[in-house]
Amino acid sequence: MTLVSDQVRRLDAYLDRLPVLADLTPDYAASESADQAVVAAQALSSPRIDQLLHLVQALSSTSSSQPLVPVDFVRSLLIQSDILAPHTYGAAGLPSVQAKSHYENEVEWLLVTKATVQIYGTILNTLLDRIIPLSDDIWYWSEVLNSYTYSSLYTVQTSPLRLWAWTQDVYAASKTRINSFDVRDASSDLAQAGSGVTQQWRKFYDIVRESIVERSLANVQRKVLSPLAYCRSEVQKKQAELQKLREITASGLGVLMDEGLQFDSNDGKVQLQGAHLKGVVERSVALIDMVLKEVSTLDMSIHEFEDKVFAGVEEDAELSVHIEDTATPGRSSVLARRLLNIIDKVLPQHVSTMDKLAVANGRPHPAVRYWIPAVVGLVSSSTILRILVNRQAEIVEWITDFGATVRDFWLNWVVEPTQKVVKTIRHDETSEIAIMSRDSLKADRESLERMVVEFAQDNPQFVMEGSSITDAHISEIRRKVAEGDVTPVLRAYEKYLRKPLAGAITGDLVRSLLIQVQKTKVDLEVAMTGIDSLLKSQELVFGFVGLTPGVLVSIGVFRYLQAMFGSRSGRRQSGTAGRAIRILRNIDRILSDASPTDSNMLSYKDHGLLLCELHVLRSLTTKLLPRSVQQDFLEDLDDLANIKGIGFQAKALTRIRWAYARWLR
Repeated sequence: MTLVSDQVRRLDAYLDRLPVLADLTPDYAASESADQAVVAAQALSSPRIDQLLHLVQALSSTSSSQPLVPVDFVRSLLIQSDILAPHTYGAAGLPSVQAKSHYENEVEWLLVTKATVQIYGTILNTLLDRIIPLSDDIWYWSEVLNSYTYSSLYTVQTSPLRLWAWTQDVYAASKTRINSFDVRDASSDLAQAGSGVTQQWRKFYDIVRESIVERSLANVQRKVLSPLAYCRSEVQKKQAELQKLREITASGLGVLMDEGLQFDSNDGKVQLQGAHLKGVVERSVALIDMVLKEVSTLDMSIHEFEDKVFAGVEEDAELSVHIEDTATPGRSSVLARRLLNIIDKVLPQHVSTMDKLAVANGRPHPAVRYWIPAVVGLVSSSTILRILVNRQAEIVEWITDFGATVRDFWLNWVVEPTQKVVKTIRHDETSEIAIMSRDSLKADRESLERMVVEFAQDNPQFVMEGSSITDAHISEIRRKVAEGDVTPVLRAYEKYLRKPLAGAITGDLVRSLLIQVQKTKVDLEVAMTGIDSLLKSQELVFGFVGLTPGVLVSIGVFRYLQAMFGSRSGRRQSGTAGRAIRILRNIDRILSDASPTDSNMLSYKDHGLLLCELHVLRSLTTKLLPRSVQQDFLEDLDDLANIKGIGFQAKALTRIRWAYARWLR
């Protein structure tokens, strides 16, 4: 949806609201309303009017996304309507038109008006499509002029073209001299010289040398200026031509938008009917014709262009105001022929002329801009190919190793840790962390209990004062050993340390010492069991810790590849927002530097430039703004585009800046 689409849809909706057939009161109709209704019904039921109404419906904007009908389809409908039927000649030899009913004439006018609206929208789009690329070319020349590096590069890039042009000039001058050479004098000179071929080559060399001197004298500017300065002056000339073409085309766009097909007033109420509406259509077609013919003329100023366009419209011989009998039937046929002439001749000629001017003054062809790297690549291609062939095995090995490294990293650091985390979440026993055997502590503790109990039974004096140990004493010893208390063994150890030699001979000292070693082993296993329990309670955390490096590296590589080769949505969105801000800056400059009219309105040129910027801004912001905000944004853009005064438009621009600053950063 663009500004042109909205304009065409608005005009088409206006025509649909017009009571074209409801208020018709032809002269031959009956005086009573009932008879008028009968006559109108009979007239509208004719096959001719039914065909015309179907063609009118085909020219209506029924699609919101594509309101414009293709211009070729409009042409075919105009031809199919038989409005262009040949004239018949009366007795006096004057052209006349076959008799048509009043209703048929009105339906034909409605058809021609609908076709005019569609062609009007096509012309506006054509002018917009020609203006916007000119800004890019102007920016390109500005880059060349603002940098001596780019200017030097441009000089080298275009040097083959200048050499070819110089060769063509020398060849043309030499050919002219050879053709004007007196053959008889040449033959006599050659006969006297006695060396025909050598003399001919000398003459030819003299002619070429004189032609070169002549061309050198003709191009004095090239001899005065350096090649770089000459190229910069050439670039300045091309940039000035593009700027003038852009301004004149923008002026033509502004003229068509402000003066073309002005059916209704500012409040949207129907103001024009009948002959007045037909006059507006005729004048708009004449305006379109004049703008297309004069917009590509660069040898006039903006004011001269506008004056010439309006003067041509006022002096147009085909307008009804210049015909004495404005009610003469067949005016729709004349207008239809003019629309077909615009489609078949004027519009293609305008497009061709604009393309030629853009090519002549625009940026050089890609072949000119990139022939240097192409030549360098072609020259170095043999060396690169030889290196690739000589190191083919190493390159294949590098690629293979890189692939294996990537595969092993993915399996060992991403897939395998992920599987462990999943098993931990599902309480898979095979995934539990264990730093010691499950039954190791139990076996060592039972062994320690048996050792202490047997030692106590063999040495009851270290347990109690009696000579025998009861089952209650054994249970108490077992309970204390489970709690880590081996007091009987320690008492024996203390006693035997007084006489270590006797204790060692009897073996009790060694026995108590070995029991304490077992006790130390059990204590160590208890500590390890605590650590093992702590690890099991945090097993999921350790699983994610092991998975994190692989995931982070994978995400980083994926983002890098996405930024390099994938959709750079973030950067594109940032670039789109930056471009939208630059367009708002251009709009501000247009409003600030504009030369207002007496009614404080923008001139046609400034309005055309403003419409170009709004056209681009509207296409950009559809990607930036959410759907809930786009409708409000379009309303503000309409306020900015409408001619209601520079102050009103400046306020609309300020509102756009603060209301949508969140998405235009």
